[in-house]
Order: sequence, then C-alpha cells, then structure tokens
Amino acid sequence: MSGENNEQIETSGDSALKLKGLYAFKVGMSTLYDDQGVVTPVTILKYEPWIVSQIKTKSKEGYEAVQISCRPKRATRTGAAERGHLKKSGFENGAYFVREIRQSLPNGVQVGQKVSIESLVAGDLVKVTSRTKGRGFAGVVKRYNFQGGPGAHGSTFHRQPGSVGNRTWPGRVIKGKRLPGHYGDEQVSVKNVQIVKVLPDKGVLVVKGSLPGAPNSLVRLIKG
Repeated sequence: MSGENNEQIETSGDSALKLKGLYAFKVGMSTLYDDQGVVTPVTILKYEPWIVSQIKTKSKEGYEAVQISCRPKRATRTGAAERGHLKKSGFENGAYFVREIRQSLPNGVQVGQKVSIESLVAGDLVKVTSRTKGRGFAGVVKRYNFQGGPGAHGSTFHRQPGSVGNRTWPGRVIKGKRLPGHYGDEQVSVKNVQIVKVLPDKGVLVVKGSLPGAPNSLVRLIKG
C-alpha cells in the first residue's frame, strides 16, 4: 500500500467518514443492460459497516493510516489484548476483520466513526485486491497449462511434467522449476477497475468485470 496517493479527504457532514478506499465482500457476478441493450458483466459486492478502531500517526507508528474493523466476535473467541484494543471503537468482544487504509489522516477523524460506503462513487477507478480461489494440489497441466504428452494408449507420458533433472553438475533441480503443487489461494491485484454503481441504502457496490476470489471473500478497493 506504500506509494499510493495521499490526498487529503474530508469527512462528510453526517459524521460518516470518507476514505480513499473500502473493504467489501464478494457476492457474485451479474449483468447490466443499458438503454441500447448493451450487456456489461459486473461483480456485486456487499458492504458491511466498518468502524474506525485506530488512528496511526507518523509520530507514533512512523506512517499515517486509518485502521478499520468489521463484524463483532463472540466473547469466547476473543483474547484480552484484542478486547482491550477494540473496546473504544464499540466492539465489546473484538472483531473478525481488522484492516487499515494508508492515507493522510482526514480532518476530524475519530475512533468509533463509521466509514461511509460513499467513499467510492460511480465512475471511480480502483485497484482491487483479494485472494484467488484455493484449488488444492494440482499437476503442471492444470497449474501451469503444460501441454503434456501424447494421448495414445501406448504412451506412458500424459500429464506429467517431463524431465527436471541435470547431469553431475549441478546435480540438483534448479530453483523456480514449475512443478506440481498448491494451486491458487494467493493474493492478486487488478488495476483500473471501474465502479459502476453504489447503492448506499442497500449496502451494495457494483464493479465492472470479474474479480478474483470466491463468494464471501474480502475484497479491498483503493482509489489512485
């Protein structure tokens, strides 16, 4: 998140805080039709209330950021340290999601403020970050699109990676060789994703195109 635009963002008049980005939960994909019947594929995101839980300053933490939290935890799942940290922001027993947005501090920002969904508006271009679907252990054909061997019955080389060895020197498999292994479940960012609609009364964000991640996964949207 370092190096992002540190523009000064004002708070809205109704005490809801506007930041340079939001976190939302992926619902799924849909389509929108305009007046000419042109179809636009979109992804629907559900926005849940996020509360400011900490204000980070250069003098104390070495950088400026607004920490926000979402979804209260049950008492049995909360430690004393987390309970004490989030108590001032209104979370009696901690929160499931604690994230931060690095930016210059908005005027009048306070712990306990709600973050407004109208931090983003239709037409904004955002950088979207989320985790891709985890697909478990996979071979090289599925993981890296290797061609594989002949498909005939007599072949013993179908979906294998092929030779990976060396001669006496260096006598080992070179680092970075593409081999079978864990596929997916990695952080991916997509730039210049357009916000199509923001529906504050329903807590819904509509963005153009597809986004990485499974349904209910957390998605970060940052302007600039």
